Amino acid sequence: MSPATDDFTVMASGLMFPEGPVARDDGSVVLVEIQRETISRVTPDGDVQVLIETGGGPNGLAVGPDGAYYIANNGGFLFQTIAGYNRTRAGVHPGYTSGRIERYDPDTGELRTLYDRCGDAPLCGPNDLVFDSQGGFYFTDFGKNRKRDRDHAGLYYALADGSMIVEVAYPLTTANGVGLSPDEQVVYVSETETGRVWAFDLDGPGRPRKHPYPSPNGGRLLCALPGYQRLDSMAVDAHGNICVGTLVTGCITVIAPSGEILRQVMLPDPMVTNICFGGPDHRTAYITLSGTGQLISMAWPDAGLRLPYG
Repeated sequence: MSPATDDFTVMASGLMFPEGPVARDDGSVVLVEIQRETISRVTPDGDVQVLIETGGGPNGLAVGPDGAYYIANNGGFLFQTIAGYNRTRAGVHPGYTSGRIERYDPDTGELRTLYDRCGDAPLCGPNDLVFDSQGGFYFTDFGKNRKRDRDHAGLYYALADGSMIVEVAYPLTTANGVGLSPDEQVVYVSETETGRVWAFDLDGPGRPRKHPYPSPNGGRLLCALPGYQRLDSMAVDAHGNICVGTLVTGCITVIAPSGEILRQVMLPDPMVTNICFGGPDHRTAYITLSGTGQLISMAWPDAGLRLPYG
């Protein structure tokens, strides 16, 4: 475990539960503010610009093959402050109608829903998404956490043109982050409440090679963090290591493809939620500290995996 580090730069403060950072070539970072219900842009000098109000709960963000932004919208969260940190709480947003995958075109300003169900099953709370080089994307559905019960979670694959969506794995428990191995042969999913990372071996885009019982979902259990550590979203580096936001502990946990925990990079916020990579050599990590509403940047020892688009 690495000690807490002060070797980072605060790019922006006052954000309302930021997540889903996307690094752009001009040095800006586009992200979602879940509580503010917006997609926002943080400029290199720290200015925060609202690009669009989405409503609901924009939770994950990715650039697609057409240059548009694709949004995992959970439909809305409730929030509370505990020990000075912003956190989500159980319950359903009063304006909740459904979870959905949305497409936002920054050139025209159009925001539209691509998917709000998979077959007969409605989407409850999409959380995170990642594109492959074929133009499709994997996304997690966290479900909704109510006061006395919660939904099963799932992993899905869909095409960017809105023409196809399939279930990849179900049921999962509070499925949160999703990432792809460099060769796109494995899709990784982090579960918040279990502190587990699952690996799903793929025979092709959206086609998992199911592992038998005792796997509850067809995946391989890659890693389970000890103690009470809760996982959020992730990014994969160029070596295939999984870098996942770790709640309570307040760090980025780096996990090898073998499942070995390589290190934990400690940060001064128990709600370390998301990480992405950018910069000229892809060795700059952009990290959301959602409890304090900050976006930070820091040098990273390994280059991040370059995403297919954006």
